[in-house]
Amino acid sequence: MPNSLRVSDEVAAALAANHPVVALESTIISHGLPRPRNHEAALEFEAILRDAGVTPATIAVLDGVPRIGLDAEGVRRISEEELAKASVRDLPIIAAAGSSAATTVAATSHLAALAGIRVFATGGLGGVHRGASESFDESADLSTLAVTPITVVSAGVKSVLDIAATLERLETLSVPVIGFGTRIFPSFWLRESAFTLDWSVDGAAEVAAIMKAQDELGHGQGIVVANPIPLEQQWDPAEHDRVLSEALALAAEAGVTGKAVTPFLLLKIVELSGGRSLEVNLDLARNNVRVAAAIATAWSALHD
Repeated sequence: MPNSLRVSDEVAAALAANHPVVALESTIISHGLPRPRNHEAALEFEAILRDAGVTPATIAVLDGVPRIGLDAEGVRRISEEELAKASVRDLPIIAAAGSSAATTVAATSHLAALAGIRVFATGGLGGVHRGASESFDESADLSTLAVTPITVVSAGVKSVLDIAATLERLETLSVPVIGFGTRIFPSFWLRESAFTLDWSVDGAAEVAAIMKAQDELGHGQGIVVANPIPLEQQWDPAEHDRVLSEALALAAEAGVTGKAVTPFLLLKIVELSGGRSLEVNLDLARNNVRVAAAIATAWSALHD
């Protein structure tokens, strides 16, 4: 394990004993949720894992040191401090400067894999942005998963992105996308998008078996487990479509382009939905954490 990482005693002990561990990102806490709900959510995600017999490994960079597993003070800091947002390319700069940052899906995947963690729960995966043919705006989540052996449980990608292009890029990068109990790719707030998947599984043990086969075949890529939000928790599709359409129209009116489009849309969606989108965000994140716990447990059992 690289000396540059600081792995908590709890996580190190779990890894050494082959107990299940699930990585959690810090960006959703620092940048994705309002205070103090973000602190409550960070503690809740960890509690869901512990209740399932799984060790949580929340990941962030604090004072220049990548931390794999945070103590109570670390969780407080990612919830209350104004932290930078770090992708993989930013990690060496932040480390050298001794700065602190929340880690994106890409950075969390990279650091988790360095520590030997194989399962990661997030809300939604980053992807290809609308208008990327002109802006070339594509999340580093995709290219990172092409070279990082980690299984990411997400509720698909947000509907503000170009879902078709995102799935095409994942195929080009040879990153397997597996529906968890579904053959339809979810679109974050909604259970379904217009796109079907080639592969699906019915349970966590099947995902663990795929991970094992991937290792044996020397693949090296990550795996995306597309886990739809439960039907009773999804956003009302009609309201979702109305709010998204209004947000897109506002972005066009304001002349927002390039990388500024997605943050603008997400902020407007929260405002236009009266906070409903945030509640669905929390529900789907909890669901992803539970599924990740089951996968990590099945993965651990394969190595007993």
